Amino acid sequence: MTLAKRVLVGAPMRSENLGETLLPKRVALPIFSSDALSSVAYATEAILKVLTVGGLAYLYLTPWVALAVALLMTIVVVSYRQVIHAYPDGGGSYEVVRQNLGRGPGMVVAASLMVDYVMTVAVSVAAGVDNVISAVPSLNSQRVLLAVGCVAVLTLVNLRGVRESGRAFAVPTYLFIVGIIAMVGIGLFQTAVGHAPVAVSATYQIREEAFGLTGIALLMLGLRAFSSGCTALTGVEAISNGVPAFQAPKARNAARTLGLMGAIAIVMFVGITILALVAQVRVAEDTCALVGFAGDCASDPQLTVIAQLAGSVFGADSPAFYFVQGTTALVLVLAANTAYNGFPMLTSVLARHDLVPRQLRNRGDRLSFSNGIIALAAAAVALLVVYGADVDQLLHLYVLGVFTSFTLSQIGMVKHWNQQLSEPTTLPSDFARIRLARVVNGVGAVLTAVVLVIVLVTKFTSGAYLVVIAVPLLCLLMREVSRHYARVRRQLASQGNPTRLPSRVHAVVLASTLHEPTLRAVAFARATRPSTLTALTVQVDQDETEALCAAWADAEIPVTLTVVGSPFRDITTPIVDYLQRIRLESPRDLVAVYLPEYVVSHWWEELLHNQSALRLKLRLRLMGNVMLTSVPYVLDGADDPKNTDDGEPTRPRVAPITP
Repeated sequence: MTLAKRVLVGAPMRSENLGETLLPKRVALPIFSSDALSSVAYATEAILKVLTVGGLAYLYLTPWVALAVALLMTIVVVSYRQVIHAYPDGGGSYEVVRQNLGRGPGMVVAASLMVDYVMTVAVSVAAGVDNVISAVPSLNSQRVLLAVGCVAVLTLVNLRGVRESGRAFAVPTYLFIVGIIAMVGIGLFQTAVGHAPVAVSATYQIREEAFGLTGIALLMLGLRAFSSGCTALTGVEAISNGVPAFQAPKARNAARTLGLMGAIAIVMFVGITILALVAQVRVAEDTCALVGFAGDCASDPQLTVIAQLAGSVFGADSPAFYFVQGTTALVLVLAANTAYNGFPMLTSVLARHDLVPRQLRNRGDRLSFSNGIIALAAAAVALLVVYGADVDQLLHLYVLGVFTSFTLSQIGMVKHWNQQLSEPTTLPSDFARIRLARVVNGVGAVLTAVVLVIVLVTKFTSGAYLVVIAVPLLCLLMREVSRHYARVRRQLASQGNPTRLPSRVHAVVLASTLHEPTLRAVAFARATRPSTLTALTVQVDQDETEALCAAWADAEIPVTLTVVGSPFRDITTPIVDYLQRIRLESPRDLVAVYLPEYVVSHWWEELLHNQSALRLKLRLRLMGNVMLTSVPYVLDGADDPKNTDDGEPTRPRVAPITP
């Protein structure tokens, strides 16, 4: 096991090497921005699929919806740059809300972010698999298996450490950016010179599910398309959560990385949307709604928007087409890496505040928060399996958690700036800057709150209600975890009085047979000079018990062997009952139990032995005034010449013990 772990994860790193894992901007960009950058690969597609519910008549709304999304992204990016400078120690939205709005709203944000990170992994991987299937349709039947395999690879790479995962993911992310910008630039140039690209689906008609929409119905369609397009904003907050992972000066480097990420994402999103309209791309939520679709609409997948654009610009069989498809699929899968950095970092902060199990605060061999990484992977795999790695179904669960954290964090920042203005130490020269920052966050709070309501209304019945249920449940769970740790602290707190010594010590040595481990346990117990000492065995088989008693007498062991019956062949309960009787008779006394155990040489050999000792330990841990001492006896390796007996087991030869 140790060798396999070293091969897969790598050699452990010393704690003082933590500084070597800090990230320069060029590596931090692909690590923390891959989610936001890759979201543009399916944000335009999400808008088009909603608008084509009414056929082709409502595609004229696409530019306006895309413009609204781009404007919102700009405001959110500017707002989170201010979060980074105000809270450079990390924690992002959670820290902003906890410190300014209180513990309760902080837990809401934390729960929303955790849900969002899990959804990021599931949606990104499913979208990446979609693009692979667009290039190789025969893989459609292996969709779920491919998605789970991608999660496994991502998990393994991240367990090797942040810097190593950054090196692995940096090149594909930059290649994706180059590929998309080149595709958009060449496509728009072709349009300018009179040879506009034409998508393979341009001749398709779309069967109308709703038609003649006016007034409120048309507004709701536009709002639903806008809420779907807001998936382009996912991952924007990740950099503010991961500021501690940047090289110094941390806040400045993180803010610059966020600004660069926002600019690239907006350019790519707007460019893809314009090119999709020029090439007359046709996509629908239901493939069978595409009139003219070649293939079986019930089983064959439709091409993604990126695949259709790359095919129309470069040619469907050109190397450039496969380059764009390959880098898009790869970066969509790697976009989950944003969550692999954000989720463990967030849960480590929550663990410091006693809101989640403290194990999530521990760093693994490679100085990554390995427990958080594994927890994230397990939750994402469960979602992918339950929803069949279907992007359209998973997207309905997306975004709601993102905008919950967006809205509360912007409100928290407004309060933060109000407090700054009221501080007597604030310089008059800073007032104008603080007021402007407050306006930016105030506008961001209003807009993200409006989007939150839109997303909730338009996606509630499609699956968003599950997030509405999950977030309060996570908050309740965090509250109970916090109460548990508080209760433990109260009970463990020293009262300032010296511990009262027990009146007497009753030692009990557990003996199932007479062998070297049992003799060692008896010797250890005698060495402590207890008030009383007895050996205890449970009679499950009468012949074996009689043989043990005879061997005990032959060895002249100066310790009484007590036999308790077990008519139901249970070992644990009779021992517990015996110890309980001692405690009832002498409540102030200490009962010391000595458990002889032999330790095998290899982990797989554990499977050849029963686990009665483990079950007994679990029961005894719940008994007050009972001390359990394990007396281990390490067996020699299988190559020991004394371990060559392949005949019948023999009765142990035991030398008499001298009192």
